[in-house]
Amino acid sequence: MKKICIVASKYYEDIINMLVSGANDVLNNHKKKIKTKIIYVPGVFEIPYAISKNLKKYDAFIALGCVIKGETPHFDFISKSSIDAIMKLSIESKKPIGNGILTCLNKDQAIERADKSNKNKGKEAANAAIELLINDN
Repeated sequence: MKKICIVASKYYEDIINMLVSGANDVLNNHKKKIKTKIIYVPGVFEIPYAISKNLKKYDAFIALGCVIKGETPHFDFISKSSIDAIMKLSIESKKPIGNGILTCLNKDQAIERADKSNKNKGKEAANAAIELLINDN
């Protein structure tokens, strides 16, 4: 049985709940092959740390979070550093990490990308992680 860990930011809780729900919908379709756990962290910036700390315990990860642009460059720094760190972790560990971190200009865009009736990015991240894990490309 393969083990997948969802690492989700608690920031923008309503959006994160939709992303986690979408990821769980996908993972539940594979529950005979996959065991899952969810770890919540304060924000997107902490996701790579939590993945790094748990690399040996899981076969794959799903990173879920949301960064919404404000009036300062904080958005750019957090988005780039977090996503770069996740990519580096995936390549160096040779473990799939589905990226479901939303980087949006406003909350409406984030809700649209997290809504289950649309293309839920949590589902997309879970599908990517599972495809890489099961096909072991």
